Amino acid sequence: MRLTAREIAELAGGRVEGDAAAAVSGIATPATATSAHLIFVEDARLLENALASAAGIVVAGPFAAGAAFHGALVVCDQPRLAFARAARVLAPPATMPPGVHATAIVHASAGLGRDVAIGPYAVVDEGASLGDRVQVGPGCHVGAGVRVGAGTILRSHVVVYPGTTIGDRVILHAGTVLGSDGFGYVRDAGSGRYEPFPQVGRLVIEDEVEMGTLCTVDRGALGETIIGRGTKLDNQVHVAHNCRIGRNVVIAAQTGIAGSSVVEDGAVIAGQVGIADHVTIGEGAILGAQCGVPTGKVLRGPGTLFWGTPARPIRQVLKELATLARLTRKKV
Repeated sequence: MRLTAREIAELAGGRVEGDAAAAVSGIATPATATSAHLIFVEDARLLENALASAAGIVVAGPFAAGAAFHGALVVCDQPRLAFARAARVLAPPATMPPGVHATAIVHASAGLGRDVAIGPYAVVDEGASLGDRVQVGPGCHVGAGVRVGAGTILRSHVVVYPGTTIGDRVILHAGTVLGSDGFGYVRDAGSGRYEPFPQVGRLVIEDEVEMGTLCTVDRGALGETIIGRGTKLDNQVHVAHNCRIGRNVVIAAQTGIAGSSVVEDGAVIAGQVGIADHVTIGEGAILGAQCGVPTGKVLRGPGTLFWGTPARPIRQVLKELATLARLTRKKV
């Protein structure tokens, strides 16, 4: 596949300076690029290095307007986004050919859409439904009655429990488990014994969600756990039962969210954040790495960065640290 500078500019909503018919067939870094490659630069301080590369096309921000370059220059407001869109065309992810592998086990009552691919040793149980162009990788298990939307990809060894609905164009990376029982127990005050509380709810994954490797998302106890459209989970993220994660939320690796918590649309959660039960993270809020959010806490403020344990606005944390530093310097 090839893209011209004109086509890349159309993807980016930008303009071409130089030969609009110049074409590339791959992506690279400035250090490794050849004339067949597209690169990008979003920092004016790195522009000189990019323009000195052998790349055929450079995507850059408005700061590059009028710059001299031997190839074609695509100037746009969001060069990283433009590069990512072009990369999906020039370097698409690997896909499986349609068909059911001879070692796969697919129940006779399962519904398969057009051009479905099911890999070696995968299992699709009774009453499951796979939409058009779904890919089920090696060793996956799709449980009874599960619904998987069109264009969704399950990489190897993904497990989807019964009671789960997955939307369109979802990507689930290796080892992720969806719809397992939540961590719900009731303690007998007399004996001290813990007995299981029913975990019979559902899990709903909306369209265009992506989850990294080894994520776990529990079904609702009696109701639903919901992951909203366009949300992205990094590797090893855990979402417990009855949580509601909004749309276009980003959650980095090793974050854990306890039961019945709510994360509203557009929130950003950094790595190793611990969120207790019944917490609300407001729309557009940002939680810095290793935050700890106690039970029942409500954190609101679009664009506000929270940090520390217990999590609080970063300005407050920095004032507290500065005060502590002054106190430790005082002579006793």
